[in-house]
Amino acid sequence: MDAVIQAQAVSKRFANKQALDNINLRIEPGRVVGLIGPNGAGKTTLLKGVLGLIPVEGQLEVLGKNPRRQRIELLQQISFIADTHTLPGWLTVAQALAYMEGVHPLFSRTKAEAFLAKTQIQTRSRVSQLSKGMITQLHLALIMAIDSRLLVLDEPTLGLDIIYRKAFYTSLLNDYYDKDKTILITTHQVEEIEAILTDLIFINQGRLLLDSPMEDLPERFVELHLPFNAAAEDQAKAQALAPIHSRSILGGHALIYDGVARAQLAELGQVTTPSVADLFVAMVNHAATQDAGAQQGVA
Repeated sequence: MDAVIQAQAVSKRFANKQALDNINLRIEPGRVVGLIGPNGAGKTTLLKGVLGLIPVEGQLEVLGKNPRRQRIELLQQISFIADTHTLPGWLTVAQALAYMEGVHPLFSRTKAEAFLAKTQIQTRSRVSQLSKGMITQLHLALIMAIDSRLLVLDEPTLGLDIIYRKAFYTSLLNDYYDKDKTILITTHQVEEIEAILTDLIFINQGRLLLDSPMEDLPERFVELHLPFNAAAEDQAKAQALAPIHSRSILGGHALIYDGVARAQLAELGQVTTPSVADLFVAMVNHAATQDAGAQQGVA
């Protein structure tokens, strides 16, 4: 089966900033992929490349097409929700439905109206009269009613309260997602999407730090909880196994390992699988330490 997104040696530079640095990745159909990174990591630049909004170096194909040269054809099969809402305030909900029905061949007004029926949004209301949460619901209803193959979400719940955020992702999974559709999500609220992801990508300073199916994480990464009163010998063993990151927790330390056998660590303390948020912090800090060591070596 052809990849939904295929990137080989994709790079992008703006003035003195390397926004993307030799990105290689492959996203298969039917996946829910989390693209995680801090501000300025290159997430939005990568999404703009995927959507054909900017040119990039290297080879980038989306649904088998070149995003720049075949953008019009491609956008018929891609839906996108940005972190900023662009619907004009004077537009009524009914007008938004009519507009979408007129311009997009894969839009189903019946589906959109069914989604909106589950909300408190009235079709006669203007966008300017809706709360931020309602505007997000309207965006989602319009987008989910398009039978697209790829849905790109760039901080889709930014600024919403937890009730709207939960409702957003519930609607996304129950009313939109199926095995033929692919969803690519960027967000800083990692904990809220961890349970729905099939794949995880970490990006920082334009470079990929991780590209892995979620099911492979427990085999590769292990978190050891080492109590403060652990024997000196156990503490020495834990450090000798080269954790990529450590942090203080209640009653002790949490150390994260990459590629160390879980059974070996279980002899020293409680072991678990790190959360996505903790793993991301660990990998970013570990990469920074390695970069600093490399620069010192060159100097």
